[in-house]
Amino acid sequence: MQGTLSKMRASLDDQAQVQYRLPVGDEELALNPLIGKSLSIIHSGNIYCCNCGKKTRKSYSQGHCYVCMQKLASCDMCIMKPETCHFDAGTCREPEWAESHCFVPHYVYLSNTSGIKVGITRHTQIPTRWIDQGATQGLPILKVANRRLSGKVEIELAKLIKDKTNWQAMLKGNADDMDLQEQAKQLLPQIQSRLDELAAEEGPDAIEVLDTGSQEIGYPVETFPTKVKSFNLDKDPIAGGVLMGIKGQYLIFDTGVINIRKYTSYDVTIQHD
Repeated sequence: MQGTLSKMRASLDDQAQVQYRLPVGDEELALNPLIGKSLSIIHSGNIYCCNCGKKTRKSYSQGHCYVCMQKLASCDMCIMKPETCHFDAGTCREPEWAESHCFVPHYVYLSNTSGIKVGITRHTQIPTRWIDQGATQGLPILKVANRRLSGKVEIELAKLIKDKTNWQAMLKGNADDMDLQEQAKQLLPQIQSRLDELAAEEGPDAIEVLDTGSQEIGYPVETFPTKVKSFNLDKDPIAGGVLMGIKGQYLIFDTGVINIRKYTSYDVTIQHD
């Protein structure tokens, strides 16, 4: 197979196990059946912008050329820091895009990756967001009216728990199971005064406390690495070995790991047994 890489597509089967597919150009490669077999990713040296298709010497914002990175709303700083949304100031790069992506319901969630963390995602990205992080458990705890509001809530919870994944620890094994519902019961009262303030600003229906069960997630991993060594396609064009497992957006080989999402838009050839 030959073409540009995209982030792995993933879905849960009836046993809550992740089934992975690797997009390469216009094709998709089912990865779960390849665990225990040899797989190589060979970079041609070319990168093509995932938005405009033009060749670029460097990838920006996960697969964009510099020009597209500068003009697309999906590459703006407010995507990483939603609380900095500048839509009301009239300076949004793509107002129509924002209406369909930012001004829709978002969830504030707890997940168990390398331990408990808080995060946010659009209503359409559950459980995909958790899978991409390598979370073994996920629980939506609040539904809010828009992305900016979700960012403000996340800031408050991040004062109490982590908001980032320790990716190396995540790849070395699964964190111990925890009761996310109980964690939510302990955390939410600690930020209630701030939630009340935000509800007063945004409207009484802007924040909804959820009462749902947590989602368990299993990953196809035969052996976790004891030491995490990352492949770098910019320095060495070949990554691969015996595929030992997949977790998050990482392929785990007996020789190292590679973050597929990092190499979005890289032109590669895939070889496997």
